[in-house]
Amino acid sequence: MAHLSNTEFQPLSIAVLTVSDTRNLDTDTSGQALIDGLSSAGHTLAERAIVKDDIWQIRAHVCRWIASEDVQVVLITGGTGFTARDNTPQAVQPLMDKAVDGFGELFRHVSLGEIGTSTVQSRALAGMSNGTLVCCLPGSTNACRTAWNKILVEQLDSRTKPCNFVPHLKASAVGYCGPRS
Repeated sequence: MAHLSNTEFQPLSIAVLTVSDTRNLDTDTSGQALIDGLSSAGHTLAERAIVKDDIWQIRAHVCRWIASEDVQVVLITGGTGFTARDNTPQAVQPLMDKAVDGFGELFRHVSLGEIGTSTVQSRALAGMSNGTLVCCLPGSTNACRTAWNKILVEQLDSRTKPCNFVPHLKASAVGYCGPRS
């Protein structure tokens, strides 16, 4: 099996969606943490949006980005808990072609040291759809930093060995990332 890595960094086009009934651009520290992380890693912010925790509004944004030639990764923060208004997993799972089962498992594992057994209440998940990686993260700013720093920064870096997600992503009009496997 060939290694799915590259010797050169390939910047990705990443969209960030915050799911919240209360946040706006000034108070969205979680979305901003993801933007800060992707920018400092050398990636491009394709678009940023905030939607209410409504299944149909979430799906509408995510579907548009999955269909876009200019978005390779969608990072969603919020709506992954257990309250009646937490609908992100239900909104996003039907849109996925393939689940990335290890993402949620790994996120809960790395979160254990930070929040203890409360990590079992995270419904973080990820999947691939139309050559787009879609990741659903908790709404906590610290959780977004944890996901970025301990999982995403490496898995969205084409140089990470033995493999990363970049070869599986669609080529973007913004930045070519190579042929899909």
